[in-house]
Amino acid sequence: MFIILSLLLLGMGAGYALRGMRGVHRVEQSTRFTIMLLLFAFGVSIGSNRALVADIAQLGWRAMVIALLGVVGSTVAAGVFQRVWKNSGKKGGAA
Repeated sequence: MFIILSLLLLGMGAGYALRGMRGVHRVEQSTRFTIMLLLFAFGVSIGSNRALVADIAQLGWRAMVIALLGVVGSTVAAGVFQRVWKNSGKKGGAA
């Protein structure tokens, strides 16, 4: 988990440092394709697991609840962050 977060932070730093370079926007354009490919590979992995496919009906409702709660939580957090961000911009702009 720490490796994944470290790589994410390293990538963010590299993106920030290289944002003015020509051609960096191509990485952004390939992100959607890469995510689609990873989702497909994840689906193949799930589909090939016999035990998981056999228990999908039992696990499905739990997975759906967890996914919905994740979406709701992310939406609420994004809304709170957006309001805080907008309010901090208004205070800074008036000074």
